[in-house]
Amino acid sequence: MKRMRSERLLLWIIAVLLPAVAATPAAAYVGPGAGLSLLGALWGVVIAIGAAVGFVILWPLRRYLRKNRIGMATGRMQEQAASSNAARSPQKDVSRHGAV
Repeated sequence: MKRMRSERLLLWIIAVLLPAVAATPAAAYVGPGAGLSLLGALWGVVIAIGAAVGFVILWPLRRYLRKNRIGMATGRMQEQAASSNAARSPQKDVSRHGAV
């Protein structure tokens, strides 16, 4: 069983390395236009991946900051409403049945 696995592994290694060893250099000229096109496409892919990772990382932070800001604004509004109500009329001590 182990012998079959090792033979299969050796066959895969030969199949992968044989084309790499047997390849000859291409006698072709790649002009500046093709190179710049390749670099432009590469930069586009790199920026797209970077933006995607950045959005995934920054989205929870943005949500936390927005939630915190809304909570602070609500707290301030409640404090302002309480202080303005207290300034308008003094609080009366009213029991459960309305007797003073």
